[in-house]
Amino acid sequence: MRIAGLTVTSIATVAAAIVVVGAGGALLTDVGPWYHALRKPAWNPPDWLFGPAWTLIYALTGSAIVIAWNAPDGSSRVALVAATAANFALNVLWSALFFARRRPDWALVEVVLLWLSIVALMAAVRPLSRAAVALLVPYLAWVTFAAVLNQRIVALNRPFPQGFPQG
Repeated sequence: MRIAGLTVTSIATVAAAIVVVGAGGALLTDVGPWYHALRKPAWNPPDWLFGPAWTLIYALTGSAIVIAWNAPDGSSRVALVAATAANFALNVLWSALFFARRRPDWALVEVVLLWLSIVALMAAVRPLSRAAVALLVPYLAWVTFAAVLNQRIVALNRPFPQGFPQG
């Protein structure tokens, strides 16, 4: 069955994957006393902004993937699936490193890989849909901002873990 030229199966599959990634990241994100004790720059967004920002980013990313998957020339679908899987894994890994492991320094190294995986995802959708590439721009912008924020948090709080409470 198709809705506006998109298969219901592709929409449901991508939506389920996005929910799993979002839930995984959310379960690993603890903004309790440890996070609040971190020194952060004055331009750090308020905690309430992260949920809506990620919801929008996931919606746009899911839309980009579905549009690309349903493009008439599906010859690049293997690259699309590989880039999506790598990106989703790295997305969750960042939360695991920063929040669950309480290692913003490790997360800072990993965020470079996450950023590169977004560029790879954009490259994978480009032959299938230029509109899908545009839908991924906010994700790249947000992770770029997050990387700069991550770097400032590391600089303001190092060394890890010796100089910072772990429990």
